[in-house]
Amino acid sequence: MATAVQKITLSPSRDIPFNKLVLSQSNVRRIKASVSIEELAEDIARRGLLQGLSVRAVVDADGAPTGMFEIPAGGRRYRALELLVKQKRLAKTAAVPCVIREGGIAEEDSLAENVQRAPLLPIDQFRAFLALREKGQSEEEIAAAFFVSVNVVKQRLKLASVSPALLDVYAEDGLTLDQLMAFTVSGDHERQEQVLERLKAAYDKQPHVIRRMLTEGAVRASDKRAQFVGVDAYVAAGGTVLRDLFQGDDGGWLQDVALIERMVADKLKMEAKTIAAEDWKWIEVAPDFAYGHVFGLRQLRGEAVALTAEEEATRDTFQAEFDRLSEEYADGNELRSEVDERLSELEAALEGFENRPVVFDPAEIARAGAFVSIDADGQLRVERGYVRPEHEPPAEPESHPADSGEAERVMDATYEGAEAIVAAELGAEPEEDEDLSPISDRLMTELTSHRTLGLRHALGERPDVAFVAALHALTLKTFYRYGSDSCLELDLKSVSFGTQAAGLNDSASAEAIRARHERWAKALPKESAGLWDALQEWDGDSQAGLFAHVVSLSVNAVYEPWNRRPRAFAHADRIAQAIDLDMAAAGWKPTVDNFLGRLTKARILQAVAQAKGQRAADRIAHMKKGDMAAEAETLLAGTDWLPEPLRTPGQTVGEEQASESAIEETPEKPSENKLEDEEEPATHNNEAGEQIMAAE
Repeated sequence: MATAVQKITLSPSRDIPFNKLVLSQSNVRRIKASVSIEELAEDIARRGLLQGLSVRAVVDADGAPTGMFEIPAGGRRYRALELLVKQKRLAKTAAVPCVIREGGIAEEDSLAENVQRAPLLPIDQFRAFLALREKGQSEEEIAAAFFVSVNVVKQRLKLASVSPALLDVYAEDGLTLDQLMAFTVSGDHERQEQVLERLKAAYDKQPHVIRRMLTEGAVRASDKRAQFVGVDAYVAAGGTVLRDLFQGDDGGWLQDVALIERMVADKLKMEAKTIAAEDWKWIEVAPDFAYGHVFGLRQLRGEAVALTAEEEATRDTFQAEFDRLSEEYADGNELRSEVDERLSELEAALEGFENRPVVFDPAEIARAGAFVSIDADGQLRVERGYVRPEHEPPAEPESHPADSGEAERVMDATYEGAEAIVAAELGAEPEEDEDLSPISDRLMTELTSHRTLGLRHALGERPDVAFVAALHALTLKTFYRYGSDSCLELDLKSVSFGTQAAGLNDSASAEAIRARHERWAKALPKESAGLWDALQEWDGDSQAGLFAHVVSLSVNAVYEPWNRRPRAFAHADRIAQAIDLDMAAAGWKPTVDNFLGRLTKARILQAVAQAKGQRAADRIAHMKKGDMAAEAETLLAGTDWLPEPLRTPGQTVGEEQASESAIEETPEKPSENKLEDEEEPATHNNEAGEQIMAAE
């Protein structure tokens, strides 16, 4: 005979006036929860009490009911109601839905309510926010209703918009929350699912690997091309920007590469039309030119437009204000933000007065051209006034006799006593007076040979003049069209970098050399005839500075497989030691494009081991080459590690700077991919049941 199943009897419920309720000491919750009483009160005021209180009757010493009820479970809800009463937003006698418990232990009731509650999964909260959004609530309204920031709502909605296939995998613990966040970089569900399939076969499944897979081929918003056309203009043209709401993405990624390249080309052409209106003979336009593209071209020396009287008065006013503020805060006084901002404005304005526009001779413009490109910061770069050799005017030949076969060239010579003053004029007719017959070429060669030796000896005794003479000769070669204005047989060659390294023209060193060259060009006289006198008038520091610049342009430490120069490379090492060259400080960093992607796996691992230790290298040893190179770039960032060809002899890098025993495993850094403010997946509602979206 079957045994009857005993039926469960639930505790009765009733509405109890608020002033008949008191807190119980049996409530096990002692630590303040994440949601404040004030926020919970606001939620109850907006939505009402979604879950009743668990109460027990208060009895006197004889066990008789007193009419009061204590609350072992639901204390926070009681405090929120109490706050509403104090604010006179709720009546003292307002009916509160309660479940009346009898028997058992009060502490057990309190513990069970908190322990047995199942926390809301993040995916459930994502979908709940999405449902609210689809029902017409704005992101701001959702944020206000649940007491979170608008960005938190955007993050949740972004997670909810991931491909349903990925959400299913995440719900089954096939993906971590950090990995799911990485997938939100792209809104293309098909692309997300493709990367998910690739991830299944990959060794490395870290979030940054997912982001890299999703953004392959895209253009960084920080790329100079994107900066040049502007991200807003790109979006207005229909372009898509991939953004990462969970960590810094430097502006995101521009997905439509063809569109960005077309926009760059169109804008450059438009800018080139403006430059062409200046009547240059030719204009070359490109997003970038190779370093050294102006070698062999003569640069015009224009005249800076003078300041007007009004501009000079404005500059003097700005300078006086700048000097006054600088002096006032020179003693370490705390610089107020508004003062700092004003100093920056004045500095920019004064710099504008110094960088005056340059005007050129119209005749020179007619044979010269300009290069139009984009600089490293995404700004328009215009290099005006370069003359190609084929556009140079014919050089005026030096005078010579009509008959080059004459054994003796005709020259006028006048002798006065022991000193001979030779006023030679090529092509002159001989004087009829036989006493003043011309000096022959042979004799002139012999005489000037003696004078050359005399100059060599005397110049060797005058290092100061010899230095100026050498500086004069090298400066002529560097800054002027013709270098024959010097009697010194010195030459200056500058390597043209036949094999162009990526990004060389935009490197920090290239920019610094370019700026320094322009400064010296402005300081030199326009015509070479005045160079000697100008150099002699300069002080020693100025002469030395110019000498260092022109000599530096002749440095050639470029490896060329067909041109073996071991002694030259050894000399380059000696110079590097003398000037304490540090290529890391000069701005070089190992990346996939400029170095790591062009190495073997063994070389990549060697670089990581040198910079971060063997353990770091072992962690990426299983990867494919492309992923290994990308991970190595991340590991080497900020280490100042350099490959052997870039190191100065005696320079230590990476792990060489510390002993092997001092190496410790880098502790795992807290993930930057946390949901904003480290908030629980769902928050700020009534305490339990369907009203709460996360554990208290």
